[in-house]
Amino acid sequence: MASLTAQREQTAALDDAHIDLLTTTAYSVANVRAMEQPLLAKGVPLMRMAARATAHKILQIIEDAPLDPHDIRVSVLVGAGDNGADGLFTGAMLAAQGVNVTAIAVGKQLHEQGFVTFVQSGGHIWTLDPGSRIPGVPTGFSSGEAGQRLETAIRYAKRSHIIVDAMTGIGVRDALQGIPRALAEVLGAFKSDEGSEHKPLVVAVDTPSGIGVDDGTLPGAYIPADITMMFGALKPCAMLPPAAYACGEINLVDFGFDLESAVPGVEMVDADFARMSIHEPKVTDSKYTRGVVGLITGSVQYPGAAVLSTTAAARSNIGMVRYLGPQHAQDLVLQALPEATMGKGRVEAWVVGSGVPGEDTQDIQREAIESLLAHYELTDPAPAESVSDIDGGDVEYSDAQQNEEARNMPPIVVDAGALDLLPRHVPSQVVLTPHANELSRLLTRIDEPVNAAEIEQRPLYFARRAARLTGATVLLKGALTIVVGPDDDSMGRVLVSGRAPATLATAGAGDVLAGMTGALLAQQGDAYLEDPATVPETAAAAAYLHGLAASLASHATQHAWSKPNIVGLEETDADESLGRPIIASDIVRAVPEAFRHLGSMEG
Repeated sequence: MASLTAQREQTAALDDAHIDLLTTTAYSVANVRAMEQPLLAKGVPLMRMAARATAHKILQIIEDAPLDPHDIRVSVLVGAGDNGADGLFTGAMLAAQGVNVTAIAVGKQLHEQGFVTFVQSGGHIWTLDPGSRIPGVPTGFSSGEAGQRLETAIRYAKRSHIIVDAMTGIGVRDALQGIPRALAEVLGAFKSDEGSEHKPLVVAVDTPSGIGVDDGTLPGAYIPADITMMFGALKPCAMLPPAAYACGEINLVDFGFDLESAVPGVEMVDADFARMSIHEPKVTDSKYTRGVVGLITGSVQYPGAAVLSTTAAARSNIGMVRYLGPQHAQDLVLQALPEATMGKGRVEAWVVGSGVPGEDTQDIQREAIESLLAHYELTDPAPAESVSDIDGGDVEYSDAQQNEEARNMPPIVVDAGALDLLPRHVPSQVVLTPHANELSRLLTRIDEPVNAAEIEQRPLYFARRAARLTGATVLLKGALTIVVGPDDDSMGRVLVSGRAPATLATAGAGDVLAGMTGALLAQQGDAYLEDPATVPETAAAAAYLHGLAASLASHATQHAWSKPNIVGLEETDADESLGRPIIASDIVRAVPEAFRHLGSMEG
């Protein structure tokens, strides 16, 4: 392992910009393949580097184990491709250190050099496919014996101390089939069974087998990893739910890819990113130049949402809050926030819908929101039509006039009960903030029936679907919050925030996020007119600040997502604390501290 020292020295010399890209951006399989090619052409031994780092990590785990290294059993699930080769070279390095290693071959063949090196190092091979063409191993056995061999392999893997998952890596797009599927079904269920006393530690090679690498889905059977050794660059599955939860602790092996020239598929919001959306007050600012946000939130039925959204907005570094709502909600808002202004006036951003009843409900707030949203509707060429103006009365607009007005309207956050009032086509400064249930209702109304469970299984797909159908920026709430916004790419830019602890899942937290998002958008002035990317970036920054405020309020150190460890650099502390229970009002009170904290923290 002497060469690992040289790798550490090389990694330690990385500049901060490259490290930032390594830990906050993820790249599609196609882009990773493209970034590999120049290095492979130069003869850079990427496979050996990957195996060396993986073996070193496993040897560290073995060193810390309470057992004698010679008593530890390691099973390597090996596919036929390069990922399987990484596993074989890893196994060879472990066997050379005296570790008992058995490679379970799931296909008909193995990487030739990897196989030779593994066997020469003292590793054992167990084949499962009767059509195997691996030299010196049983082949042509009956289907009955094949079933017995599979059962034996599963039994052996379950009893192993460590499983190295090198079946598929980034080479498989769809659900696992055949022998890999059979192994993943049993071992995946075994890992997820809370009643099992002994569970092997699973180390995935590049990515866990069975997950959707580019879209973050779990299309079928998969093996959840405790540790994933990811090579070259992060893959989208490392950030996107639900697959991100199957990756465990991520250790990234830097190959020196030219990340600066590559377009990321997914970007993770961190403190530096969020900080760019905060308007630093100047001595020449007035309350108007610091940003004014208008809110049509809360209702007779749910007045508390008005309080949460307005107080959150007011504490999010802006100059003024304007509130429109029923008298009781106004009274509560003024009691909690005497600085609030009641009624209409100029605003730089709107927040609508939080705490407003859904469709089939008569409510004055719904009428006001519908009137306002009519100004954001983009229409196809058609005769002039009349729409209701927010100030009352009907105004006749031509199609061109209405589209021009819509594109110049201030950003608006459309939450909860306002989502079903959304016009069919809107400009991208309209920010939708649904959770899975709300998005299912929206998509069912404008597209085709889909339920919340389906959205939770494919959140990126459905967030993109909503963005493409409506034209809006979509912030899909969750432990890992996904923001999809406009980009030169037809698929749209994808940002993810994973700063929140589990304690953020509490009633009213969405109202707080809506208010904070509107406040941050109000700080941007009319920047969205020149650069539409301002809107999704600001929405993602609000999600990050929201999670940070929840962490500060609860004293939690847990994050929904943690940056990967870069092999060769000092590892981050993985200890997590849930802290104490909180309510939404606690988050509001912690918002100013989140802004202060963001100015001095990292990560």
